[in-house]
Amino acid sequence: MKKDLGVKPYLFPMPVLMIATYSEGDVVNVMNMAWGGICAKNMVALNINETHKTAKNIKERKAFTLSIADIDHIKEADFFGIASGNKMFDKFERSGLHAVKSNKVDAPVVEEFPVTLECRVVEIQNGKYGFRVLGEIVNVLADEAVLDEKGNVDPVKLNAFVFDPFQSGYYAIGDKVGQAWNSGAELMK
Repeated sequence: MKKDLGVKPYLFPMPVLMIATYSEGDVVNVMNMAWGGICAKNMVALNINETHKTAKNIKERKAFTLSIADIDHIKEADFFGIASGNKMFDKFERSGLHAVKSNKVDAPVVEEFPVTLECRVVEIQNGKYGFRVLGEIVNVLADEAVLDEKGNVDPVKLNAFVFDPFQSGYYAIGDKVGQAWNSGAELMK
């Protein structure tokens, strides 16, 4: 029997994504975001509060990068979700991480995060259901250390973690348990 839990944001897993933008004076700002992700083949959607420093930066620069944090940098990733860029102007500097300017968009690339999507803002929606940014992925960068022999990102080498909205925890991604578009093929017969 199922128990009614009411209205909750209960999808699992939820990605732990790092949005990096530039503030005034090319100051690096990074925000930890779980409410967003891929929305089309070459598009991402970010659902953030318009009061965030990141929202202001995105409106001004029309660009951002979106990175996957790894377990080796969980402390810094969580810090980016705790500290506000509106109140802590040296937030990125305090993390001890390093960033370089993207070659494709007007946004920083955090060197320690293993995979980064470089995105150009194509639409900002601000309506009844909140503030949403749609970004076009113009390039993906990946550390060679997380690539397999074919040049594809290996999820095991990526060492990413996900957010648990049930108890606000972080969890490591586990073992591969099936193959998409194959595991259910026998039911097609």
